[in-house]
Amino acid sequence: MPQPIDIDRIIRLYRAHADDLDRVRKKQRKLLAPPTSLKAQLDDIEAEITYLLLREAKPETVVEVGTFHGWSTTWILQALRDNGSGHLHSYDIVSHVERNVPKPLSEGRWTFTQGDVAENLEKIPDTADFLFIDAAHSANFARWYIQHLIPRMTPGIPVCVHDVFHGRRALPFTEGSVVLRWLADRDNTYFTASRAREPEIQHRLNDVKKKLSLAEPLKNSKDNPMIFFSLR
Repeated sequence: MPQPIDIDRIIRLYRAHADDLDRVRKKQRKLLAPPTSLKAQLDDIEAEITYLLLREAKPETVVEVGTFHGWSTTWILQALRDNGSGHLHSYDIVSHVERNVPKPLSEGRWTFTQGDVAENLEKIPDTADFLFIDAAHSANFARWYIQHLIPRMTPGIPVCVHDVFHGRRALPFTEGSVVLRWLADRDNTYFTASRAREPEIQHRLNDVKKKLSLAEPLKNSKDNPMIFFSLR
């Protein structure tokens, strides 16, 4: 049975990797400085949790579906660099990410494939031990990856899905509603630090960050709508 992702586990990771996270946050802040075209898509807490779970899991193969300008890509690569191992395979229909990811960060640990991920399924490693999804947010896309992509993944791996809880509940007929129903059908729990869904969890994490001197924001938004779960 995979270890559940919960608030206690996340707080332990913040404390264990506080120094590294502080250094990475400074590097990520520099990536956002003008004249970059990089735009921060993930909010701070969900980006940091992704980094922390990657540090803990030490995956050899990470699959990222949806890069856009590369904010999540750079966070993932920072974790792989700090782990000293691992390779990221990223997929998107646009190639903005290629001009925003620093070569010293990507060299030797990143492969980018441009195109519709549904048409490149055979290029996705079936040995992936970490999955990050932030692409089309439609119900149809969610049904596609639940049926075709997730069965290729190893049970027990961490999975991150963005843009689920912008409100108290996932909107009907969206990716979030499909994924949450799929998880419920399998009695699979998830974790979120969404301000709309779990304000107390976000408050607790902000308090931990303050005590660890990690509170200065990189991005002004505090929604944190991502969900995290261990694949069963």
